[in-house]
Amino acid sequence: MEEIRTEAVVSLPRKKRRRESLPTRFLDLLCSVRLGIILLILLGAACLAGMLIMQQNVDGFERYYAELTPAQRLVYGNLGLFDIYHAWYFNALLAALSLNIILASLDRFPKTWRKAMNPKLTVPLRWLRTLDASHSFIWEGEKKEITQRIVRSYQKSGWRKTATGEKNGRTFVFAESGAWNRLGAYAVHIALLTIFLGGFLTAQFGHTGQMPLAPGQNSHQISELDFELDQMKQVNKILPFEVYCTDIQQKLIKKEGPLSAGNTIDWLTAIRIKDETGTREAVVSMNRPFDYRGYRFFQASFVSVGRARNITLRLKNEDGQTQDLTIGRDGSTVLADGTTVRFADFRGNFRTGAENTGEDTASYPNPGAILQVIPPGKEPQTAYAFPASVKDIPIAGKAVGGYTFQLIDFEKVSDQHILSVQRDPGSNVVYVGFALLFLTLVAVFFFSHRRVWSAIEEISPGRFAVTVGGEANRNQTAFAEKFELLVRNLQEDAKTQV
Repeated sequence: MEEIRTEAVVSLPRKKRRRESLPTRFLDLLCSVRLGIILLILLGAACLAGMLIMQQNVDGFERYYAELTPAQRLVYGNLGLFDIYHAWYFNALLAALSLNIILASLDRFPKTWRKAMNPKLTVPLRWLRTLDASHSFIWEGEKKEITQRIVRSYQKSGWRKTATGEKNGRTFVFAESGAWNRLGAYAVHIALLTIFLGGFLTAQFGHTGQMPLAPGQNSHQISELDFELDQMKQVNKILPFEVYCTDIQQKLIKKEGPLSAGNTIDWLTAIRIKDETGTREAVVSMNRPFDYRGYRFFQASFVSVGRARNITLRLKNEDGQTQDLTIGRDGSTVLADGTTVRFADFRGNFRTGAENTGEDTASYPNPGAILQVIPPGKEPQTAYAFPASVKDIPIAGKAVGGYTFQLIDFEKVSDQHILSVQRDPGSNVVYVGFALLFLTLVAVFFFSHRRVWSAIEEISPGRFAVTVGGEANRNQTAFAEKFELLVRNLQEDAKTQV
Protein backbone atom coordinates (compact mmCIF):
# COMPACT_ATOMS: atom_id res chain seq x y z
CA MET A 1 0.00 0.00 0.00
CA GLU A 2 1.35 3.41 -0.97
CA GLU A 3 0.61 6.79 0.66
CA ILE A 4 -0.28 9.77 -1.58
CA ARG A 5 0.73 13.27 -0.43
CA THR A 6 -1.32 16.21 -1.54
CA GLU A 7 -0.91 19.94 -1.09
CA ALA A 8 -3.62 22.27 0.06
CA VAL A 9 -5.50 23.99 -2.71
CA VAL A 10 -5.76 27.74 -2.46
CA SER A 11 -9.40 28.76 -2.35
CA LEU A 12 -10.70 30.89 -5.15
CA PRO A 13 -11.47 34.54 -4.37
CA ARG A 14 -15.08 35.34 -3.58
CA LYS A 15 -17.20 37.02 -6.19
CA LYS A 16 -18.15 40.55 -5.51
CA ARG A 17 -21.61 40.88 -4.12
CA ARG A 18 -24.15 42.55 -6.28
CA ARG A 19 -25.46 45.82 -5.10
CA GLU A 20 -28.58 44.94 -3.14
CA SER A 21 -31.75 46.99 -2.80
CA LEU A 22 -32.51 48.89 0.39
CA PRO A 23 -35.39 46.56 1.49
CA THR A 24 -33.14 43.54 0.98
CA ARG A 25 -30.34 45.10 2.99
CA PHE A 26 -32.82 45.99 5.73
CA LEU A 27 -34.09 42.41 5.90
CA ASP A 28 -30.51 41.16 5.97
CA LEU A 29 -29.89 43.43 8.95
CA LEU A 30 -33.02 42.21 10.76
CA CYS A 31 -31.99 38.58 10.44
CA SER A 32 -28.28 39.09 11.10
CA VAL A 33 -26.56 37.35 13.99
CA ARG A 34 -24.76 40.59 14.88
CA LEU A 35 -28.06 42.39 15.49
CA GLY A 36 -29.31 39.46 17.55
CA ILE A 37 -26.24 39.62 19.80
CA ILE A 38 -26.62 43.39 20.23
CA LEU A 39 -30.30 43.02 21.16
CA LEU A 40 -29.48 40.20 23.57
CA ILE A 41 -26.85 42.36 25.29
CA LEU A 42 -29.30 45.28 25.60
CA LEU A 43 -32.00 42.97 26.97
CA GLY A 44 -29.51 41.56 29.47
CA ALA A 45 -28.55 45.10 30.53
CA ALA A 46 -32.23 45.95 31.10
CA CYS A 47 -32.67 42.80 33.22
CA LEU A 48 -29.53 43.74 35.18
CA ALA A 49 -31.03 47.17 35.87
CA GLY A 50 -34.17 45.44 37.09
CA MET A 51 -32.08 43.44 39.56
CA LEU A 52 -29.98 46.38 40.80
CA ILE A 53 -32.94 48.77 41.17
CA MET A 54 -35.69 47.46 43.43
CA GLN A 55 -38.94 46.98 41.57
CA GLN A 56 -42.17 48.47 42.88
CA ASN A 57 -43.87 45.11 43.41
CA VAL A 58 -41.12 43.86 45.76
CA ASP A 59 -41.66 43.90 49.51
CA GLY A 60 -39.77 46.77 51.11
CA PHE A 61 -39.99 49.08 48.09
CA GLU A 62 -41.51 51.92 50.15
CA ARG A 63 -38.45 51.99 52.41
CA TYR A 64 -36.09 51.78 49.44
CA TYR A 65 -37.94 54.59 47.66
CA ALA A 66 -37.84 56.83 50.72
CA GLU A 67 -34.03 56.49 50.89
CA LEU A 68 -33.53 57.71 47.32
CA THR A 69 -32.68 61.31 46.53
CA PRO A 70 -35.29 63.45 44.73
CA ALA A 71 -33.12 63.38 41.59
CA GLN A 72 -32.92 59.58 41.64
CA ARG A 73 -36.66 59.28 42.07
CA LEU A 74 -37.30 61.60 39.12
CA VAL A 75 -34.77 59.95 36.79
CA TYR A 76 -35.67 56.37 37.70
CA GLY A 77 -39.37 57.16 37.49
CA ASN A 78 -39.15 58.85 34.08
CA LEU A 79 -37.10 55.97 32.71
CA GLY A 80 -39.53 53.40 34.09
CA LEU A 81 -36.76 51.67 36.06
CA PHE A 82 -39.03 50.97 39.04
CA ASP A 83 -41.16 48.73 36.82
CA ILE A 84 -38.76 47.94 34.01
CA TYR A 85 -40.39 44.69 32.92
CA HIS A 86 -43.49 46.65 31.93
CA ALA A 87 -41.54 49.50 30.29
CA TRP A 88 -42.19 50.08 26.59
CA TYR A 89 -38.51 49.79 25.65
CA PHE A 90 -38.16 46.43 27.43
CA ASN A 91 -41.11 45.02 25.47
CA ALA A 92 -39.70 46.60 22.29
CA LEU A 93 -36.33 44.87 22.84
CA LEU A 94 -38.11 41.59 23.52
CA ALA A 95 -40.19 41.93 20.35
CA ALA A 96 -37.17 42.95 18.23
CA LEU A 97 -35.08 40.02 19.48
CA SER A 98 -37.95 37.61 18.85
CA LEU A 99 -38.38 38.98 15.32
CA ASN A 100 -34.64 38.64 14.73
CA ILE A 101 -34.68 35.00 15.84
CA ILE A 102 -37.69 34.21 13.64
CA LEU A 103 -36.27 35.91 10.54
CA ALA A 104 -32.81 34.41 11.03
CA SER A 105 -34.36 30.95 11.35
CA LEU A 106 -36.49 31.40 8.22
CA ASP A 107 -33.51 32.71 6.27
CA ARG A 108 -31.17 29.83 7.13
CA PHE A 109 -33.55 26.92 7.61
CA PRO A 110 -34.01 25.86 3.93
CA LYS A 111 -30.26 25.55 3.38
CA THR A 112 -29.78 23.68 6.66
CA TRP A 113 -32.69 21.35 5.86
CA ARG A 114 -31.25 20.47 2.48
CA LYS A 115 -27.84 19.85 3.99
CA ALA A 116 -29.27 17.61 6.71
CA MET A 117 -31.91 15.74 4.71
CA ASN A 118 -30.29 15.60 1.24
CA PRO A 119 -26.59 14.98 1.74
CA LYS A 120 -24.19 15.23 -1.20
CA LEU A 121 -22.89 11.80 -2.05
CA THR A 122 -20.20 13.20 -4.37
CA VAL A 123 -17.88 16.12 -3.61
CA PRO A 124 -14.90 17.77 -5.38
CA LEU A 125 -11.77 15.72 -4.83
CA ARG A 126 -9.56 18.72 -4.16
CA TRP A 127 -11.96 19.93 -1.44
CA LEU A 128 -11.88 16.46 0.13
CA ARG A 129 -8.08 16.62 0.28
CA THR A 130 -8.06 20.01 2.02
CA LEU A 131 -10.10 18.83 5.01
CA ASP A 132 -8.30 18.52 8.34
CA ALA A 133 -9.45 14.91 8.52
CA SER A 134 -8.13 13.58 5.19
CA HIS A 135 -6.01 10.63 4.14
CA SER A 136 -5.00 9.15 0.75
CA PHE A 137 -3.46 5.79 -0.22
CA ILE A 138 -3.23 3.23 -3.05
CA TRP A 139 -5.50 0.20 -3.09
CA GLU A 140 -4.99 -2.64 -5.53
CA GLY A 141 -7.82 -4.89 -6.61
CA GLU A 142 -11.19 -4.70 -8.33
CA LYS A 143 -13.23 -1.53 -7.97
CA LYS A 144 -16.43 -3.28 -6.98
CA GLU A 145 -14.69 -5.33 -4.31
CA ILE A 146 -12.90 -2.24 -2.97
CA THR A 147 -16.21 -0.39 -2.72
CA GLN A 148 -17.81 -3.24 -0.79
CA ARG A 149 -14.84 -3.46 1.58
CA ILE A 150 -15.02 0.30 2.25
CA VAL A 151 -18.73 -0.01 3.10
CA ARG A 152 -17.92 -2.87 5.51
CA SER A 153 -15.11 -0.80 7.05
CA TYR A 154 -17.56 2.07 7.57
CA GLN A 155 -19.95 -0.22 9.37
CA LYS A 156 -17.12 -1.73 11.42
CA SER A 157 -16.10 1.78 12.52
CA GLY A 158 -19.62 2.64 13.69
CA TRP A 159 -21.07 4.37 10.61
CA ARG A 160 -24.52 2.93 10.06
CA LYS A 161 -25.93 5.08 7.27
CA THR A 162 -23.91 4.57 4.06
CA ALA A 163 -24.51 5.32 0.39
CA THR A 164 -22.54 5.28 -2.88
CA GLY A 165 -22.44 7.61 -5.85
CA GLU A 166 -20.64 8.07 -9.19
CA LYS A 167 -19.24 11.24 -10.75
CA ASN A 168 -16.58 11.85 -13.41
CA GLY A 169 -15.50 8.23 -13.35
CA ARG A 170 -14.96 8.26 -9.59
CA THR A 171 -16.91 6.18 -7.09
CA PHE A 172 -17.80 7.78 -3.77
CA VAL A 173 -18.76 5.98 -0.59
CA PHE A 174 -20.56 8.30 1.84
CA ALA A 175 -21.55 7.86 5.47
CA GLU A 176 -22.97 10.18 8.12
CA SER A 177 -24.41 10.25 11.62
CA GLY A 178 -26.30 12.83 13.67
CA ALA A 179 -27.77 14.74 10.73
CA TRP A 180 -30.58 15.91 13.03
CA ASN A 181 -27.98 17.92 14.97
CA ARG A 182 -28.01 20.52 12.18
CA LEU A 183 -31.59 21.36 13.19
CA GLY A 184 -30.75 21.69 16.88
CA ALA A 185 -30.18 25.43 16.62
CA TYR A 186 -33.78 25.91 15.49
CA ALA A 187 -35.03 23.93 18.48
CA VAL A 188 -32.99 26.31 20.66
CA HIS A 189 -34.69 29.23 18.88
CA ILE A 190 -38.10 27.72 19.58
CA ALA A 191 -37.19 27.29 23.25
CA LEU A 192 -36.06 30.92 23.52
CA LEU A 193 -39.22 32.17 21.85
CA THR A 194 -41.29 30.04 24.22
CA ILE A 195 -39.51 31.62 27.21
CA PHE A 196 -40.01 35.10 25.75
CA LEU A 197 -43.70 34.36 25.21
CA GLY A 198 -44.13 33.22 28.80
CA GLY A 199 -42.35 36.32 30.08
CA PHE A 200 -44.52 38.54 27.91
CA LEU A 201 -47.72 36.90 29.18
CA THR A 202 -46.60 37.40 32.78
CA ALA A 203 -45.53 41.01 32.21
CA GLN A 204 -48.75 42.00 30.45
CA PHE A 205 -51.41 39.96 32.21
CA GLY A 206 -49.85 39.02 35.54
CA HIS A 207 -49.72 40.99 38.77
CA THR A 208 -48.38 40.62 42.30
CA GLY A 209 -49.99 42.02 45.43
CA GLN A 210 -49.95 41.57 49.18
CA MET A 211 -52.58 40.16 51.47
CA PRO A 212 -52.22 40.59 55.27
CA LEU A 213 -53.95 37.84 57.23
CA ALA A 214 -54.56 37.13 60.90
CA PRO A 215 -56.46 34.14 62.34
CA GLY A 216 -60.18 34.68 61.87
CA GLN A 217 -59.75 37.26 59.10
CA ASN A 218 -60.88 36.86 55.52
CA SER A 219 -60.07 38.78 52.36
CA HIS A 220 -60.83 38.68 48.66
CA GLN A 221 -58.45 41.37 47.43
CA ILE A 222 -54.76 42.16 47.20
CA SER A 223 -53.00 45.52 47.14
CA GLU A 224 -50.03 46.48 45.01
CA LEU A 225 -48.04 49.64 44.45
CA ASP A 226 -48.56 51.73 41.33
CA PHE A 227 -45.87 54.28 40.53
CA GLU A 228 -46.40 57.37 38.43
CA LEU A 229 -43.40 59.68 38.16
CA ASP A 230 -42.77 60.81 41.75
CA GLN A 231 -46.02 59.56 43.23
CA MET A 232 -46.88 56.17 44.67
CA LYS A 233 -50.32 54.83 45.31
CA GLN A 234 -51.82 51.52 46.30
CA VAL A 235 -54.18 49.76 43.94
CA ASN A 236 -56.53 47.05 45.16
CA LYS A 237 -57.39 44.14 42.91
CA ILE A 238 -60.25 41.74 43.49
CA LEU A 239 -59.56 38.00 43.51
CA PRO A 240 -62.05 35.51 42.04
CA PHE A 241 -62.21 33.74 45.42
CA GLU A 242 -62.21 34.49 49.15
CA VAL A 243 -59.35 33.60 51.49
CA TYR A 244 -60.04 32.90 55.17
CA CYS A 245 -57.14 32.52 57.63
CA THR A 246 -57.62 29.69 60.11
CA ASP A 247 -54.20 29.75 61.80
CA ILE A 248 -50.68 31.20 61.64
CA GLN A 249 -47.51 29.71 63.11
CA GLN A 250 -43.88 30.77 63.35
CA LYS A 251 -41.24 28.10 63.96
CA LEU A 252 -38.34 29.64 65.87
CA ILE A 253 -34.73 28.52 66.05
CA LYS A 254 -34.45 29.59 69.70
CA LYS A 255 -37.69 29.46 71.63
CA GLU A 256 -36.58 32.23 73.98
CA GLY A 257 -35.50 34.47 71.09
CA PRO A 258 -37.47 37.23 69.36
CA LEU A 259 -39.82 37.06 66.37
CA SER A 260 -37.15 37.99 63.84
CA ALA A 261 -36.27 36.59 60.43
CA GLY A 262 -32.86 35.51 61.74
CA ASN A 263 -34.49 33.45 64.49
CA THR A 264 -37.15 31.83 62.30
CA ILE A 265 -37.05 28.49 60.52
CA ASP A 266 -40.41 28.81 58.80
CA TRP A 267 -43.64 30.76 58.64
CA LEU A 268 -46.88 28.85 58.13
CA THR A 269 -50.28 30.30 57.27
CA ALA A 270 -53.28 27.97 57.20
CA ILE A 271 -55.99 29.24 54.86
CA ARG A 272 -59.38 28.18 53.58
CA ILE A 273 -60.27 29.23 50.05
CA LYS A 274 -63.91 29.55 49.08
CA ASP A 275 -65.35 30.13 45.60
CA GLU A 276 -68.17 28.89 43.41
CA THR A 277 -66.58 25.44 43.22
CA GLY A 278 -66.51 24.93 47.01
CA THR A 279 -63.85 25.23 49.71
CA ARG A 280 -60.26 24.09 49.88
CA GLU A 281 -57.84 23.95 52.81
CA ALA A 282 -54.16 24.80 52.33
CA VAL A 283 -51.01 25.77 54.22
CA VAL A 284 -48.61 28.36 52.82
CA SER A 285 -45.07 27.99 54.16
CA MET A 286 -41.78 29.67 53.41
CA ASN A 287 -40.46 26.90 51.17
CA ARG A 288 -43.78 25.58 49.91
CA PRO A 289 -45.95 28.09 48.04
CA PHE A 290 -49.53 27.23 47.22
CA ASP A 291 -51.08 27.43 43.74
CA TYR A 292 -54.75 27.91 43.02
CA ARG A 293 -56.50 28.94 39.79
CA GLY A 294 -53.39 30.56 38.34
CA TYR A 295 -52.51 32.38 41.58
CA ARG A 296 -49.50 31.53 43.71
CA PHE A 297 -49.32 32.31 47.45
CA PHE A 298 -45.91 33.05 49.02
CA GLN A 299 -44.81 34.05 52.49
CA ALA A 300 -43.70 37.68 52.13
CA SER A 301 -43.33 39.17 55.63
CA PHE A 302 -44.97 39.46 59.03
CA VAL A 303 -46.19 42.16 61.40
CA SER A 304 -43.74 42.42 64.31
CA VAL A 305 -46.40 42.59 67.02
CA GLY A 306 -45.94 39.75 69.50
CA ARG A 307 -48.87 37.41 70.07
CA ALA A 308 -49.28 33.86 71.34
CA ARG A 309 -50.58 30.89 69.39
CA ASN A 310 -51.32 29.03 72.62
CA ILE A 311 -50.68 29.59 76.33
CA THR A 312 -50.02 27.30 79.26
CA LEU A 313 -51.51 28.50 82.54
CA ARG A 314 -51.10 27.45 86.16
CA LEU A 315 -54.32 27.92 88.12
CA LYS A 316 -54.52 28.05 91.92
CA ASN A 317 -57.88 27.88 93.70
CA GLU A 318 -58.80 29.20 97.12
CA ASP A 319 -57.76 25.91 98.76
CA GLY A 320 -54.24 26.25 97.35
CA GLN A 321 -54.64 23.45 94.81
CA THR A 322 -53.00 24.01 91.43
CA GLN A 323 -53.54 22.68 87.96
CA ASP A 324 -51.92 23.39 84.57
CA LEU A 325 -53.84 23.74 81.34
CA THR A 326 -53.07 24.77 77.77
CA ILE A 327 -55.46 26.87 75.69
CA GLY A 328 -55.15 27.69 72.03
CA ARG A 329 -55.74 31.07 70.45
CA ASP A 330 -59.42 32.07 70.85
CA GLY A 331 -59.97 28.75 72.60
CA SER A 332 -61.48 27.91 75.96
CA THR A 333 -61.61 25.13 78.52
CA VAL A 334 -64.08 24.14 81.26
CA LEU A 335 -62.77 23.41 84.75
CA ALA A 336 -64.08 20.71 87.08
CA ASP A 337 -66.35 23.15 88.90
CA GLY A 338 -67.93 24.32 85.64
CA THR A 339 -65.89 27.54 85.32
CA THR A 340 -65.00 28.41 81.75
CA VAL A 341 -61.63 29.98 81.02
CA ARG A 342 -61.27 31.56 77.58
CA PHE A 343 -58.07 32.84 75.95
CA ALA A 344 -59.18 36.33 74.87
CA ASP A 345 -55.98 38.19 73.90
CA PHE A 346 -52.22 38.36 74.31
CA ARG A 347 -49.79 41.25 74.35
CA GLY A 348 -46.03 41.12 73.95
CA ASN A 349 -45.57 44.29 76.01
CA PHE A 350 -48.47 44.48 78.42
CA ARG A 351 -49.60 47.83 79.73
CA THR A 352 -52.86 48.86 81.32
CA GLY A 353 -55.12 50.73 78.94
CA ALA A 354 -55.37 50.58 75.17
CA GLU A 355 -52.71 48.73 73.25
CA ASN A 356 -50.35 50.57 70.91
CA THR A 357 -50.85 48.41 67.82
CA GLY A 358 -47.94 50.08 66.03
CA GLU A 359 -45.37 49.14 68.69
CA ASP A 360 -42.75 46.53 67.83
CA THR A 361 -43.16 43.89 70.52
CA ALA A 362 -41.41 41.04 68.71
CA SER A 363 -38.93 40.68 71.61
CA TYR A 364 -41.75 40.25 74.20
CA PRO A 365 -40.41 42.65 76.85
CA ASN A 366 -43.44 42.21 79.13
CA PRO A 367 -45.73 39.38 77.95
CA GLY A 368 -49.20 38.95 79.34
CA ALA A 369 -52.38 37.04 78.54
CA ILE A 370 -55.90 38.42 78.87
CA LEU A 371 -58.52 35.85 79.90
CA GLN A 372 -62.26 35.68 80.20
CA VAL A 373 -63.37 33.74 83.29
CA ILE A 374 -67.04 32.69 83.43
CA PRO A 375 -68.11 31.01 86.70
CA PRO A 376 -71.32 28.93 86.51
CA GLY A 377 -74.34 31.21 86.40
CA LYS A 378 -72.32 34.41 86.64
CA GLU A 379 -71.21 37.18 84.29
CA PRO A 380 -67.84 36.95 82.51
CA GLN A 381 -64.90 38.50 84.32
CA THR A 382 -61.54 39.62 82.99
CA ALA A 383 -58.39 38.00 84.37
CA TYR A 384 -54.71 38.43 83.55
CA ALA A 385 -51.84 35.96 83.50
CA PHE A 386 -48.17 36.92 83.64
CA PRO A 387 -44.90 35.03 84.03
CA ALA A 388 -43.61 34.42 87.55
CA SER A 389 -40.98 37.13 87.02
CA VAL A 390 -43.68 39.83 86.81
CA LYS A 391 -44.55 40.97 90.31
CA ASP A 392 -44.86 44.73 90.09
CA ILE A 393 -48.21 44.80 88.29
CA PRO A 394 -51.00 44.87 90.88
CA ILE A 395 -53.34 42.78 88.83
CA ALA A 396 -50.77 39.98 88.50
CA GLY A 397 -51.89 38.15 91.63
CA LYS A 398 -55.54 39.16 91.69
CA ALA A 399 -57.99 36.27 92.09
CA VAL A 400 -60.84 36.10 89.58
CA GLY A 401 -63.69 33.58 89.90
CA GLY A 402 -61.89 31.93 92.80
CA TYR A 403 -58.64 31.39 90.87
CA THR A 404 -55.30 33.11 90.38
CA PHE A 405 -53.56 32.70 87.04
CA GLN A 406 -49.87 32.44 86.17
CA LEU A 407 -48.42 32.29 82.63
CA ILE A 408 -46.13 29.26 82.54
CA ASP A 409 -45.38 29.10 78.81
CA PHE A 410 -46.63 30.32 75.45
CA GLU A 411 -45.94 29.74 71.76
CA LYS A 412 -44.74 32.92 70.12
CA VAL A 413 -46.33 34.09 66.88
CA SER A 414 -46.75 37.44 65.15
CA ASP A 415 -50.01 39.34 64.89
CA GLN A 416 -50.29 38.90 61.11
CA HIS A 417 -48.61 37.17 58.22
CA ILE A 418 -48.42 39.02 54.94
CA LEU A 419 -48.79 36.78 51.91
CA SER A 420 -47.58 37.71 48.46
CA VAL A 421 -50.19 36.66 45.90
CA GLN A 422 -48.88 36.40 42.37
CA ARG A 423 -50.82 35.79 39.20
CA ASP A 424 -48.37 34.42 36.66
CA PRO A 425 -50.15 33.25 33.49
CA GLY A 426 -46.86 32.66 31.70
CA SER A 427 -45.12 30.55 34.33
CA ASN A 428 -45.99 27.16 32.81
CA VAL A 429 -44.99 28.42 29.38
CA VAL A 430 -41.63 29.55 30.78
CA TYR A 431 -41.10 26.18 32.48
CA VAL A 432 -41.75 24.37 29.21
CA GLY A 433 -39.37 26.75 27.42
CA PHE A 434 -36.54 26.18 29.90
CA ALA A 435 -37.02 22.41 29.82
CA LEU A 436 -36.91 22.48 26.03
CA LEU A 437 -33.87 24.78 26.10
CA PHE A 438 -32.01 22.43 28.43
CA LEU A 439 -32.75 19.37 26.33
CA THR A 440 -31.88 21.06 23.04
CA LEU A 441 -28.61 22.52 24.36
CA VAL A 442 -27.58 19.09 25.59
CA ALA A 443 -28.46 17.61 22.20
CA VAL A 444 -26.68 20.37 20.29
CA PHE A 445 -23.42 20.47 22.25
CA PHE A 446 -23.00 16.85 23.27
CA PHE A 447 -23.68 15.42 19.81
CA SER A 448 -22.55 16.40 16.33
CA HIS A 449 -23.25 15.89 12.66
CA ARG A 450 -20.41 13.76 11.23
CA ARG A 451 -19.83 13.07 7.54
CA VAL A 452 -17.18 11.09 5.73
CA TRP A 453 -16.46 10.37 2.04
CA SER A 454 -14.17 7.92 0.30
CA ALA A 455 -13.33 8.73 -3.32
CA ILE A 456 -12.13 5.80 -5.44
CA GLU A 457 -10.25 6.82 -8.58
CA GLU A 458 -8.52 4.41 -11.00
CA ILE A 459 -4.94 5.49 -11.80
CA SER A 460 -3.93 2.32 -13.69
CA PRO A 461 -5.43 -1.11 -14.33
CA GLY A 462 -6.00 -2.76 -10.95
CA ARG A 463 -4.65 0.26 -9.00
CA PHE A 464 -6.90 2.83 -7.37
CA ALA A 465 -6.23 6.01 -5.42
CA VAL A 466 -8.51 6.16 -2.37
CA THR A 467 -8.99 9.53 -0.71
CA VAL A 468 -10.83 9.54 2.61
CA GLY A 469 -12.01 12.78 4.18
CA GLY A 470 -14.59 13.87 6.70
CA GLU A 471 -15.89 16.71 8.85
CA ALA A 472 -18.04 17.38 11.91
CA ASN A 473 -19.84 20.54 12.91
CA ARG A 474 -18.53 20.30 16.51
CA ASN A 475 -16.70 18.03 18.97
CA GLN A 476 -13.73 17.70 16.64
CA THR A 477 -11.66 15.62 19.07
CA ALA A 478 -14.20 12.79 19.18
CA PHE A 479 -14.59 12.93 15.41
CA ALA A 480 -10.82 12.73 14.89
CA GLU A 481 -10.70 9.55 16.99
CA LYS A 482 -13.51 7.99 14.98
CA PHE A 483 -11.91 9.03 11.69
CA GLU A 484 -8.55 7.51 12.70
CA LEU A 485 -10.34 4.24 13.51
CA LEU A 486 -11.95 4.28 10.07
CA VAL A 487 -8.61 4.90 8.33
CA ARG A 488 -6.97 2.04 10.24
CA ASN A 489 -9.77 -0.32 9.26
CA LEU A 490 -9.50 0.75 5.61
CA GLN A 491 -5.72 0.26 5.61
CA GLU A 492 -6.07 -3.18 7.13
CA ASP A 493 -8.62 -4.16 4.47
CA ALA A 494 -6.33 -2.78 1.75
CA LYS A 495 -3.44 -4.95 3.00
CA THR A 496 -5.56 -8.10 3.04
CA GLN A 497 -6.98 -7.45 -0.45
CA VAL A 498 -6.30 -10.47 -2.60
